[in-house]
Amino acid sequence: MTDSIRPQPGIMKIALYQGGAAHLAGRSDAVKLSSNENPFGPSEKTKEAFARAVHKLHRYPNTDHASLREAIGEVHGLDPDRIICGVGSDEIIHFLCQAYAGPRDEVLFTEHGFLMYRISALAAGATPVEVRERERTTDVDALLAACTKKTRLVFIANPNNPTGTMIGLAEVERLARGLPPQAVLVLDGAYAEYVAGYDGGAELATRLPNVFMTRTFSKIYGLGGLRIGWGYGPRAIIDVLNRIRGPFNLSTAQLEAAEAAVRDQEYTERCRAENARLRVWLAQALAERGVPSDTSMANFVLARFADATEALACDGYLQSQGLIVRQVAGYGLPNCLRITVGDEAACRRVAHAVGQFKEQRR
Repeated sequence: MTDSIRPQPGIMKIALYQGGAAHLAGRSDAVKLSSNENPFGPSEKTKEAFARAVHKLHRYPNTDHASLREAIGEVHGLDPDRIICGVGSDEIIHFLCQAYAGPRDEVLFTEHGFLMYRISALAAGATPVEVRERERTTDVDALLAACTKKTRLVFIANPNNPTGTMIGLAEVERLARGLPPQAVLVLDGAYAEYVAGYDGGAELATRLPNVFMTRTFSKIYGLGGLRIGWGYGPRAIIDVLNRIRGPFNLSTAQLEAAEAAVRDQEYTERCRAENARLRVWLAQALAERGVPSDTSMANFVLARFADATEALACDGYLQSQGLIVRQVAGYGLPNCLRITVGDEAACRRVAHAVGQFKEQRR
């Protein structure tokens, strides 16, 4: 590449995203607990819909995603015309930055927030602004204090990844109402389904003109391998995002599998209940072994160790036992490991292995 052929400003500042490890050399029995996947996978109805789609692979998918949007709207009580679908919620986040942020603009997010906020801001040429949290929890006052006339987007994940913590909707509304007039609050609800009775901020996105919500099928619906997400908010924002969305960004198989998944709420409820049971058990078991964590509202726990050295050592020991968890130093938490809530056998293996590790260090 010659010196005259250069990418847009900001792009070379992007550190490549590293997903959770999936394999351990020399082990065929490794248990992956590094990517917050649903250990029970998608429902049978979802798998059947995906299998049927094989007969339509020669046809282009529809471009308006009408059937999926109608299903989402019916299940969640939302206006389908205010819904947009994308390749995971990542693509919706990227659309928002592309449409509303650019050079001389600022994109705010919390210090332990999802890495894609920074990546998408830089890709749009905007300036990412990291705002401190309070004990690993979103701090509304700190976010409001960080806003300027350059602020265009404010991202918060609620519950947050990788901390698992969340704030109440009254605090979310206080944040939305306190933002400067040119700014949009984006509520990342990737883990919203794990919180019983929580709408992910949908009611706020219906009522307030500066609130937008993103959701995903990658977590509780067990469709991480298909990459399907959606967003909901004011019609004016949906209209803008649809102008930059590729017309065929989702395949027929994605659309039909996601529709079957969202309609199968009985299965979703079973997954939510089992995750809640095992999450409480795992957090308590780790605490009994000297590894605390904040109260998580998602499908993982953030295990805290004395320092980065101990966290790395524990990660190495877990790998030796065939257990893959996530180091989160890249999120500013070098003394922590994020552990997905797996099935019961996986949770027991993790707790036992952490106990063995702590015992060896005494």
